[in-house]
Amino acid sequence: MDKARYTGQLVFGLDIGTRSIVGTVGYRSGNHFVVMAQRIKEHETRAMLDGQIHDIQKVGETIADVKMQLENAVGRRLSEVCIAAAGRVLRTVTTHVEYPFTSDKEVSSEDIYGLVSAGVEQAYQEFLTMNEEEEAKFYCVGHSVVRFYLNGYPMGNLEGHKARTIGVDLIATFLPDDVVDGLYKAVEQAGLSVASLTLEPIAAIQLAIPERFRMLNIALLDVGAGTTDISITNDGCILAYGMIPIAGDALTEEIARHCLVDFATAEQIKRDAGEMDTVSFTDIMLLPQTISSEEIKGVVAGVIENMASQAAERIKELNGDKAVSAVFVVGGGGKMPGYTDAIADKLGIARERVALRGEEVMQQIIFEEEVKKDSLLVTPIGICLNFYEQSNNFIFVNFNDRRIKIYDNNKLSVADAAMQAQFPNDGLFPKRGRAVTFTVNGKQRMARGELGEAAIIIVNGERGDINTSIHANDIIKVIESTAGEPAHMTLGALPETGESLTVYVNDKKVKVPRFTSVNGVLKSNYYEIQEQDAVEILNFYTVKQLTEFMDVVIDPYMNLYVNNKLADMDTPVYENFSVIWTLEDYASLMTDTYSERPETENEKNSKEVYTQGQSNDYHTVKDIGRQAEEGFKQPDKIGDAESTAIQIIVNKSPITLSGKSDYVYVDIFDVIDFDLSRTRGKGIVATLNGRPAQYLEPIHSGDVMEVYWKN
Repeated sequence: MDKARYTGQLVFGLDIGTRSIVGTVGYRSGNHFVVMAQRIKEHETRAMLDGQIHDIQKVGETIADVKMQLENAVGRRLSEVCIAAAGRVLRTVTTHVEYPFTSDKEVSSEDIYGLVSAGVEQAYQEFLTMNEEEEAKFYCVGHSVVRFYLNGYPMGNLEGHKARTIGVDLIATFLPDDVVDGLYKAVEQAGLSVASLTLEPIAAIQLAIPERFRMLNIALLDVGAGTTDISITNDGCILAYGMIPIAGDALTEEIARHCLVDFATAEQIKRDAGEMDTVSFTDIMLLPQTISSEEIKGVVAGVIENMASQAAERIKELNGDKAVSAVFVVGGGGKMPGYTDAIADKLGIARERVALRGEEVMQQIIFEEEVKKDSLLVTPIGICLNFYEQSNNFIFVNFNDRRIKIYDNNKLSVADAAMQAQFPNDGLFPKRGRAVTFTVNGKQRMARGELGEAAIIIVNGERGDINTSIHANDIIKVIESTAGEPAHMTLGALPETGESLTVYVNDKKVKVPRFTSVNGVLKSNYYEIQEQDAVEILNFYTVKQLTEFMDVVIDPYMNLYVNNKLADMDTPVYENFSVIWTLEDYASLMTDTYSERPETENEKNSKEVYTQGQSNDYHTVKDIGRQAEEGFKQPDKIGDAESTAIQIIVNKSPITLSGKSDYVYVDIFDVIDFDLSRTRGKGIVATLNGRPAQYLEPIHSGDVMEVYWKN
């Protein structure tokens, strides 16, 4: 296409380098970028050192000169320019952030936005912590996602997936305010405004390592005059950026010392040595000199070794302490013979895997002027190409009555302004009320509070949200979000309290709710759990608790059995325990006959009761009889009475009772061999002269008795 006839938008890019300024003007045509004109002008003085502007006025004048030359070449006035900041002042932070959900949740775009925002905020806080003594104010000028995670596993795109936890690895980049201001002021001196601002390593990688190569673990070295910028790619993304403060100027300075010439003459000797066998020059003593290219190589060999060593170490550091698979080199400083071989040797990789990138990466670049395609052009053209990827610039907005400056990636939202203004991230989203943390059977639990109201966001007088787009000079008002109600949870809301305990009472299956204790005290299901409460779901009942729950009164003279062992009211009963008590109380046991009698109401109730636990404590019938005798029979005044002896028959054997003036039925247990401590049947059968006996019934000589366990 004839450049005189092209009337579309032109892109003007400036590579403001330490030694020179390169201006490029072109436009996109299909899959190609057409370079209409390119002009280079070296600084007349060392107005820039190590990639940073030292003399704004001088740099501005050089930019104005390059601009004028390009305007004449393309026949158009240029008012906007794309620029790049040097890696010398770039700071990066790599961080990892995870966000858990309360349950499985489908991930939305807002969830992803919140995750990335939290990552940038965390990176900024880490940056401040690492640079506590840094006086300059730094801006976050961009961030790139390295990798997302879904439930701990790497994932390309989170949206739409169900997750319990999402995470992100993220690189955030920071520039000091004075660097940005210096670039802007130098450009403004030349009558230009900034259309986009990128970073030199990003601009270089734009052209040198296309997307299709970024699946490979590759390093890019942009060897300029004052600094060497480094980028690392792998798995389809840019993993890291870095820089070492040594580059082509170190070679020039070594040549200047050896040849005794000024810096400009040494720079010319360095360039000529790459193209000629011998180089002629005049030293500072005004004496003509000649030096061979081989001698120049020997002079700078030590510097090249040092540059390669530092670059290789930084590459390994950025790449997880290991070498990359290949290295691409761009920039004038990397053209010195021996540099690429030294890089390969230091990394321990084959020399053919370290190469200059020049003409081979410019297949999609069309030059309308005769230009030598080499590695010097990669960064200038990359700056122009970056314009199409994202229009980056700094803009000013008013946020809660404060004027703030934001790095504009053409996708700015209220959330970006809030972050730059250091507005608390949780002030944008609804806050949960105070949570309650407690333990259940020793395991940590938490009840979340209710969500509050989201932040109220006004952009230029109209309601918006965190995703509302913003532009230069917008007026933003944000009223912080509120917290919801604190958490409230009762014991009854715990799933464990709904589980029942199963026991077997008199061969019948019975289910009862479990008891719950809080800090060692039994509580009902209506109890509201407090912070740091220790909740225990009990897995047993005592016999007493069981009877109270069932509203059953147990006769104290009944025999209780848990798992067929004698028990008492404090015996614990666990899951699937068996509880039995004898159908006869001790009074009725002494009156049972051989024949079956009708079931009493008390016995009917007893069949519905269940208990749990085991114990070796017991009361013998004899003990209970004596307690009853003391309770129901007035003590006889027999201290002066004479004792008498009686003869009776017990279980067909003659027995003599003595020592008392009169006797009752229960006295026979003092003299017969009858073990009351172990149950041997369903109950005790006791008779007196062939009829049922009462255990406090008087007995006399000649009485006939039988006592045995009923089968």
